[in-house]
Amino acid sequence: MAAVEAENPLIGQITCGSLLQQLQQIWDEVGESDEERDKMLLQLEQECLDVYKRKVDLAVKSRAHLLQTLADARVELTNLLSALGEKTYVGIPEKTSGTIKEQLAAIAPALEKLWKQKDERIKEFSDVQSQIQKICAEIAGTSDKVESPAVNESDLSLKKLDEFHAQLQELQKEKSDRLHKVLEFVSTVHDLCAVLGMDFLTTVTEVHPSLNDSTGVQSKSISNETLSRLAETVLALKEDKKQRLQKLQELATQLIDLWNLMDTPPEERSLFDHVTCNISASVDEVTIPGALALDLIEQAEVEVERLDQLKASRMKEIAFKRQSELEEIFAQAHIEIDTEAARAKILSLIDSGNVEPAELLADMDNQIVKAKEEALSRKEILDKVEKWMSACEEESWLEDYNRDENRYNASRGAHLNLKRAEKARILVNKIPALVDSLVAKTRAWEQERGITFTYDGVPLLAMLDEYAMLRQDREEEKKRLRDQKKFHEQMSKEQESMFGATPSPARQPSTKKVVGPRANGSANGSSSRRLSLNAHQNGSRSINRDGKRENRPVAPVNYVAISKEDAASHISGTEHLPSTP
Repeated sequence: MAAVEAENPLIGQITCGSLLQQLQQIWDEVGESDEERDKMLLQLEQECLDVYKRKVDLAVKSRAHLLQTLADARVELTNLLSALGEKTYVGIPEKTSGTIKEQLAAIAPALEKLWKQKDERIKEFSDVQSQIQKICAEIAGTSDKVESPAVNESDLSLKKLDEFHAQLQELQKEKSDRLHKVLEFVSTVHDLCAVLGMDFLTTVTEVHPSLNDSTGVQSKSISNETLSRLAETVLALKEDKKQRLQKLQELATQLIDLWNLMDTPPEERSLFDHVTCNISASVDEVTIPGALALDLIEQAEVEVERLDQLKASRMKEIAFKRQSELEEIFAQAHIEIDTEAARAKILSLIDSGNVEPAELLADMDNQIVKAKEEALSRKEILDKVEKWMSACEEESWLEDYNRDENRYNASRGAHLNLKRAEKARILVNKIPALVDSLVAKTRAWEQERGITFTYDGVPLLAMLDEYAMLRQDREEEKKRLRDQKKFHEQMSKEQESMFGATPSPARQPSTKKVVGPRANGSANGSSSRRLSLNAHQNGSRSINRDGKRENRPVAPVNYVAISKEDAASHISGTEHLPSTP
């Protein structure tokens, strides 16, 4: 029964003493010797020591592990604080008392919170660095996919994070500026393409595909290459615009010249208002879409070519129109020319084909310019001649008025004639000074140019000398008449005293009147012919009151210069002025 209880450990309470007692009972039953018993007891004791020793070793290892874990935790805590840039942390225990497990239990919550904070900080660093890399890649123009940035976990401080945020803000501002500049360039390209009649989408897509309107604003390329190519495109379009505007203005000028040359009606000119409206515009002022399109310029070129061909066929009409303009200038300046000879020579040159139409018109235009210059140089003298002629007419009228015995009768209009007579006397008194001034200016003009100043082919100084001689003759005639009147009055008084009767006064002979330069066919025939500049003797023509000229039998040839040699000598030389009689 005892043996069964010994084999079953669950029966009763088993202890080392009970087991030793059971073992002694077994030995007693078996009859083991004391030596065997001592040997076995010694063996048991050794085995027990080995078991305790193993347990102690395990306990030592476990304690060392816990100590290392605690040390690692403290180091990890220090590293986390350093990486996060924190000098202190609220959850860290101040004292290091208590068991190892208690110390570990006290530091564990702080570590857990710091690890969580570290993970959050790493995520923040990764986000901001990713944005920085993305913007840098956009500026650099690299289309490769941007990899996740490597976060430096040894420095996760807020200071470092603020530095990245500041860098990100600078890059975002630069991106915004670049995007704004890109949009400005794109807008400028759009406006230029509209004016030039070019396809905007094709032009801007050639610079970069992202600049198409279909893409979002934030998706547009802002790289240095894109900005550079946009700037080059804008410069090229502006230069193209400048050249096209210059070409269009040249064509518009040619059109207007040809229109004026051929008297093109306004209805036909209005068809090209879109061309001529920019003739004096600057490059920046031309903003209308299609204003400088190539088809518009080609249309203007075709019209200029058509008008050039039409001008060649109408060369005679155009040349005679220029000749008429030249003749009108000479007529207003009272310069005598032979119009028939000039027109005949122009006609022969055109028919011969020895002169280019453009060269002929250029020479005629040059001739007109020189004629205008000469007319301008004569204007002051001609104005004084007109005043002198007008004064001479008033002088002639005044003499007729003074001879009228009924001038003081109360007839209708007598007061008007009286007022005119008063003004005429004032004007007549100014004639000597006017003639002297006219003579001085005419002589100065002739000395300056070395040619004679003629008025409708007659030297002006000769006309003035003729007038001065006639005026002197008139003064002498007036003096003679006054003396004769005094003599008759004296004779009448003597007869009255002798015979007491007064004979009827004899009719006084008419006084000789000075005829002005414009008079024709007056009572004084010889004076009239002299003041009309000896028309038959000198081959000139007289001037009517309205300024129109009568035909002359003979006149020097003066026509528009055809060749460059003739153009150089026309007007400037005396051969183009009427010869002095």
